[in-house]
Amino acid sequence: MRRRVLVDAHVGGFKPDATRSSVTAIRPGTRVGEALTGLDPLWLVLAGFGAGLSGSVAGLASLISYPALLAVGLPPVSANVSNTVALVFSSVGSVRGSRPELTGQRARARHLGPIAVAGGLTGGLLLLETPSSAFALVVPWLIGLASLTILIPRNAAPRVPNEVRRPTWRLGAGVFLIAVYGGYFGAAAGVLLLALLLVATAEPLARGNAMRNLLVGLANATAAVAFVAIGPVRWSAVIPLAVGCLLGGRLGPVVVRRVPAAPLRAFIACAGLGLAVHLGLDAYR
Repeated sequence: MRRRVLVDAHVGGFKPDATRSSVTAIRPGTRVGEALTGLDPLWLVLAGFGAGLSGSVAGLASLISYPALLAVGLPPVSANVSNTVALVFSSVGSVRGSRPELTGQRARARHLGPIAVAGGLTGGLLLLETPSSAFALVVPWLIGLASLTILIPRNAAPRVPNEVRRPTWRLGAGVFLIAVYGGYFGAAAGVLLLALLLVATAEPLARGNAMRNLLVGLANATAAVAFVAIGPVRWSAVIPLAVGCLLGGRLGPVVVRRVPAAPLRAFIACAGLGLAVHLGLDAYR
């Protein structure tokens, strides 16, 4: 199985090769497979909380969770798969906290959920056969464009008591392509998906974000099942990180619900643009 070039099939954005040296620098002498020691579990709970909160709000969980796993001594491959498994619990918390915003979106979820799962699985299988390094030149532009799209002002869809209408084939195709991208490459797929949902559905930010978290969670869970079966999951690190992710993910929808949409859109867009610049500098240097 080829090692993933970027971490976290759905939200992340890191190169394991680029971070391999940082493991040694942070924890000299750490041996692969040794148990966590000292305050490492507490550190991972706190990092998981930050990752769950940022993932639920902005779709950039791995900006926090993956470096935390490296900091406690996990090698890049093990950190990769352990990160993906732990982030499933961020989605569980996010979806649990987003039930008011998911009301009336059952038909959309029923239609788009299997598409997201199929796309994530397709992207993961493609990664087993083809390298993703060439795609690195395109990714920063995709993330930058999606981040700017989030800033575009739009009228919120009228609130209706009945289910929203069935998504169009264009939205389904877009979700599938982004899920394939997430499974294959991974950087800020949540930002791309949020931008698509906001444009295609005209839903307010909170409702679009809730659907994004649900679809990302389904795709992430698909990858996690495969990693549990065949990957070097480090459960001693996954458990405390997952606890923090669950709590942070649960709080995220509350933040989205209460913070005014305009500054929150600006925050998500700036975070996405920052990641785009980082990946662009890394890809083109």
